[in-house]
Amino acid sequence: MFRREFPSALAFRFDGVSRRSLHMAFVFAPIDAVWVADGEVVQVKRLSPWTGTGLASADLIIEFPAGGAAGVTAGDELRLVAGTDNL
Repeated sequence: MFRREFPSALAFRFDGVSRRSLHMAFVFAPIDAVWVADGEVVQVKRLSPWTGTGLASADLIIEFPAGGAAGVTAGDELRLVAGTDNL
């Protein structure tokens, strides 16, 4: 919220699958939101600035700049894998 520029993606992990809602209050640009439950995409939705809302069951939500989730559809497999830094 309150950002004028959006990073490449934001990921939010939760401890279990449950109904998760998003709102776009104080968000200035549209985003693509992806709800994932147990590695399977449940919902993909474009949320508009200020008025967009979304709700679906998930244990992972990923937010992309608008268009960033192009080609992702419900039923796709999606897993968030943390990288390691060997420095």
